[in-house]
Amino acid sequence: MAGAAAAAAAAVASGISARPAAPRRAVTGRRARPSVARAAISVEKGEKAYTVQKSEEIFNAAKELMPGGVNSPVRAFKSVGGQPIVFDSVKGSRMWDVDGNEYIDYVGSWGPAIIGHADDEVNAALIETLKKGTSFGAPCLLENILAEMVISAVPSVEMVRFVNSGTEACMGALRLVRAFTGREKIIKFEGCYHGHADSFLVKAGSGVATLGLPDSPGVPKGATYETLTAPYNDAEAVKKLFEENKGEIAAVFLEPVVGNAGFIPPQPGFLNALRDLTKQNGALLVFDEVMTGFRLAYGGAQEYFGITPDVTTMGKVIGGGLPVGAYGARREIMEMVAPAGPMYQAGTLSGNPLAMTAGIHTLKRLTEPGTYEYLDKITGDLVRGILDAGAKTGHEMCGGHVRGMFGVFFTGGPVHNFADAKKSDTEKFGRFYRAMLEEGVYLAPSQFEAGFTSLAHTSQDIEKTIEAAEKVLKRI
Repeated sequence: MAGAAAAAAAAVASGISARPAAPRRAVTGRRARPSVARAAISVEKGEKAYTVQKSEEIFNAAKELMPGGVNSPVRAFKSVGGQPIVFDSVKGSRMWDVDGNEYIDYVGSWGPAIIGHADDEVNAALIETLKKGTSFGAPCLLENILAEMVISAVPSVEMVRFVNSGTEACMGALRLVRAFTGREKIIKFEGCYHGHADSFLVKAGSGVATLGLPDSPGVPKGATYETLTAPYNDAEAVKKLFEENKGEIAAVFLEPVVGNAGFIPPQPGFLNALRDLTKQNGALLVFDEVMTGFRLAYGGAQEYFGITPDVTTMGKVIGGGLPVGAYGARREIMEMVAPAGPMYQAGTLSGNPLAMTAGIHTLKRLTEPGTYEYLDKITGDLVRGILDAGAKTGHEMCGGHVRGMFGVFFTGGPVHNFADAKKSDTEKFGRFYRAMLEEGVYLAPSQFEAGFTSLAHTSQDIEKTIEAAEKVLKRI
């Protein structure tokens, strides 16, 4: 959209009863607030104090079973204090924890839940697919259908390979760009996270930043020797790296909108400059659209900003809440991938029918008229409301959004890169975060993570969140 570019595990028995399905709402026009029944033990305002006793008990037990009690580090609340909330169920824009507390959710399972949690149509399709089996380990028609949808939507993609996570997609893309160019060095940006593969764990932001780890032990020097880094939004630094490493750089990897150092959009001209520099130097441009794909526009950030990369990685939204990832490019590049070509990559559960089904039905919903306009409106209202509340209550804050992706920093800003983001008052963010939980709002538990809205969020959700933010900001 050129116009837009210009504009910018087992379940824990907890006594929580099943909740009726929220009715589907039209994308356009005024939205009625969904009627979602509370469980008998949910906490109504004023009935009793907010408590997370069951969450604490479960998490304390989890710490004896799993490293840090979690299966992904940022969930551990290390940067916000306290213990993680243990959840029991989700529906639409809401989540319920094991203590019966209800939250408006702005994490969205870290991005996939763009049409809302536990969507009725997606669930119904999954049930029908489940009857045929969970995994074939062999080709199925559903792979073709989702592949055709991705190829028709994403400007850079003529062929696609499905995998099981964003990390796996970026690993495949890294090997692919090296195989195609015959070069080994890559450029990535400080604060950008492309999964936990060794070559990418250099100034990687996200969970690494949240835990205060500059890099990860266990990564050999040889694995990161060919990884060059530059500040995000600094095209001159990239130009210098190309000059110092002539003919050696295979690709530039980046999140076109950073989500793993907090929400940081590209400055005008930055993506264009990267496109020009990679072409001039015979290198490939790789957009990591695991977060931005199908979220900023149906064709991702590359459609929104009008810049077509050579290779794209995807995940999250294309799996509709199930584990999935993908990487794609023009045919000439993708035909390097086995079995068409010599670059080997494989996966037992890749293209499994459940993930394909969820992805197909999620993407179908995103083609409905008004989808991205609605996301843009509610997210803009949310960010403006929180920033206004900060100004009223005397806090230095800045933030922004693009369609259904947003972020707010506790610093006066502006924030153009990870160094700017690290100026944030993370201790104050932690106090804000914990207080917002008590007000029934679930945000990402790190200053260095983007937030997400969905089509299930209503104007009433946004108003309630802004009211909660102002209340909290007055007392922290």
